[in-house]
Amino acid sequence: MAPTRPPRPDSSETPRLRAGRGSAALRHTRHGATFLTVSVLSGVLLAGMALPAVGALGLTAKNTADSFDSIPDEFKTPALSQATQIFDAKGGLIAKVYERDRTVLTAEQMAPVMRQAQVDIEDARFYEHGAVDLKGVLRAASKNAESGATVQGASTLTQQYVKNVNVEQAGDDVAAVREAQRKTLGRKIQELKYAIKLEEDLTKDQILTNYLNITYYGNGAYGVEAASQRYFGKSNKDLTVPEAATLAGLVQNPSQYDPKLHPQAAQKRRDVVIDKLLENKHITADQAKEAKAAPLGLAFHPPRNGCITAQAGMGFFCDYVRHVVKQDPAFGKSAAERKKLWDQGGLNIYTTLDPDKQAAAQDAVSGNVRVTDPVSAAATMIEPGTGKILAMAQTRPYGLDPNKNETVVNYNVDAAMGGGNGFQPGSTFKPVVAAAALEAGLPATQSYPAPNRIDYPTMKTCDGTWKNLATGKERSVPNESAKEIGPYQLKEAMALSVNTYFVQMEQEIGLCPVKQMANKLGIGAKASGKPLEEVPAMALGVEEVSPLTMANVYATFAARGVYCTPLSISKITRVDGRDVPVPPASCNQVISQLTADTLTTVLNGVTEKGTGADLGLSDRRQIAGKTGTSDQKKAAWFDGYTPQLATAVWLGGPAGGVEMRNITINGEFTREVFGATGPGPIWRDAMNQALRGSTKEPLNMIYIPDPPPRTDPKSTTGPAASPGATDATPSPGASQRRPRGTGKPTEQP
Repeated sequence: MAPTRPPRPDSSETPRLRAGRGSAALRHTRHGATFLTVSVLSGVLLAGMALPAVGALGLTAKNTADSFDSIPDEFKTPALSQATQIFDAKGGLIAKVYERDRTVLTAEQMAPVMRQAQVDIEDARFYEHGAVDLKGVLRAASKNAESGATVQGASTLTQQYVKNVNVEQAGDDVAAVREAQRKTLGRKIQELKYAIKLEEDLTKDQILTNYLNITYYGNGAYGVEAASQRYFGKSNKDLTVPEAATLAGLVQNPSQYDPKLHPQAAQKRRDVVIDKLLENKHITADQAKEAKAAPLGLAFHPPRNGCITAQAGMGFFCDYVRHVVKQDPAFGKSAAERKKLWDQGGLNIYTTLDPDKQAAAQDAVSGNVRVTDPVSAAATMIEPGTGKILAMAQTRPYGLDPNKNETVVNYNVDAAMGGGNGFQPGSTFKPVVAAAALEAGLPATQSYPAPNRIDYPTMKTCDGTWKNLATGKERSVPNESAKEIGPYQLKEAMALSVNTYFVQMEQEIGLCPVKQMANKLGIGAKASGKPLEEVPAMALGVEEVSPLTMANVYATFAARGVYCTPLSISKITRVDGRDVPVPPASCNQVISQLTADTLTTVLNGVTEKGTGADLGLSDRRQIAGKTGTSDQKKAAWFDGYTPQLATAVWLGGPAGGVEMRNITINGEFTREVFGATGPGPIWRDAMNQALRGSTKEPLNMIYIPDPPPRTDPKSTTGPAASPGATDATPSPGASQRRPRGTGKPTEQP
């Protein structure tokens, strides 16, 4: 039978102060009188206790009472920091993060035996005395005097709670914690006054509940629920008598009685608690005998804190969620408010991450690139029309050990969100130029001469003119293949990734519309946070971006021109059930449906007859996408989509400095990496697994007539890619003096 707390004694038996009785002056007098009573009755006997003797310090009762009166009456009990749990879209736990591993319980959620065991071992007369236990003071002083040392203290459970509050408010400030724990006269006086105040404002049961939620039980466990889970792997309400006694015994010295490190000491201490339960008639003799015969029965669960504990490669997404909470004004007007919300914890954060698609993305990057390879891969999946981030994977594991190729840099996101400075997207940026041109009124059959090499022409910017002041190779831009000689129309130029075509398109509409289109599609700045530069090489993808950004650009095309801000959090609740407002994705039509459908038609051509022709999915559903490779092969991309899912894949050196020529990746030697041969297969594997069993939805496309037959036998014939056609070119070489001052582009399309 579970032990129960004895009926609370009648108030006439205990001279306790009550809130609301008498005037403020009378209550103040009672405060002082209580303290003076303790001081006078204890007298020199206090010399043997933790509280230094008033007489030994040369203080009179009046001096001490004056000190007591000078302490402010207000005592604020803090909102306890708790663990926050982050869940995926199907309710699976991604990770638990906390400053303090704690779950606050109500009295009803605690095992009665736990509550009673803690009282019996710490303050058996808790329900009989007020804030100060006069009998306990005299008894402790007498025993300490007999022994000549401090062998017994007299702090009540309420006073211990006050001390714990002071420690909790000190947080991780070591000096503040040390100050809160100092055994000085001033500190004792303060604890006494606040204990008196608490006993006026709260019931004994409330004080006990607060105490059990705040107290430290060792091994990173704060409060009885975290302690129950840590040592026994169960909820506090399910504890047995010996288990509750084990936890109750830890409070006095969590290190000395640590059941994992010192099982014999822990068991001996447990048995002392069991004897106290029996002595106070809260368990029977048979229950005590059975409890003491039981083994410790530990089911120890080591502390698992933070995104580093996340499973299935979800650590980087977990870290991204942390940055969202700390940076989005929806979670607090100031950075300090948002940090407090995160540090305070006690949140259940439900995210958009789809565990099945996360597995698909992680399997794809890990199956094609090894952790030990000189390059890494990253992939982000977004649901078109909602902005939901469904997957975020990379080959380098989340962690702090560089010897294991671990990193905490999220290659999928911008620097401000835990990522690096991004990677040049190469030709995957060309659809942005095409979108700007189509929105400016150019037809889908727009043709340009597109010779094999051209000088960068003069172009209009948002506030001036860009002029080509370079010399040598940096002055011009070539196509990848010597056979790529125009004229070309858009569909053919996109399929073959013809550089000179898009530079000429850019010249006709100007650089400003390209920059503005990039902004509309979510490329508001470089991944580093620096502004986009208006240079002709924009068309060739020289502005460093992140996979998340590019995935969302292509998700906008898939959603027929509807751009949505990336969404990672769908709902947040506090542990008490209250909701925390979460900003919804902001979705807007940023380009016309006709423009989006035209782009989808053109990008479908890339995967049907162009540089991405080998990347068809196993179920033969329609796809659209674009390959991209940067200068010196330091980054390669494939960004593509179906109506349900948009995915961007990057492959390259984590620090951007690995040239992917004559390189071994995943055990296979490669002479030269391109978008179609490096990230392309990763994209295909990820999409095949992610879309398996889903409806085969057709792309929204329009009719675009094919260009007329070519007459020049030396040029490429038809819209199909030439053998060996790629998306890469030599460096566009736009380094020169410019009105807006830009650096040398280092990416290729």
